[in-house]
Amino acid sequence: MIESTITICNKAGLHARAASKLVGVVNRYQSKVSIGQEKLVDAHSILSLMMLAAGKGSELKIIVEGDDEEDAFAEIVALVNNRFEESE
Repeated sequence: MIESTITICNKAGLHARAASKLVGVVNRYQSKVSIGQEKLVDAHSILSLMMLAAGKGSELKIIVEGDDEEDAFAEIVALVNNRFEESE
């Protein structure tokens, strides 16, 4: 199990398009991925991710658990750090 904190750094935060990209990455892996602040949500659900209302600068706890957790975690972190591939 990998447990860490990520910071949302893109201008618009975890909006629909960013959440969709995150779900796309998460769905490529078998690992269970949970993200949130006080309450964790299933990162396979775009609606759950959007309900976090995570704006720019939000710190989110992430837990990845499964056989491919290291690869999944690395790709998720890369997507977030790359501002969800959005130009600012």
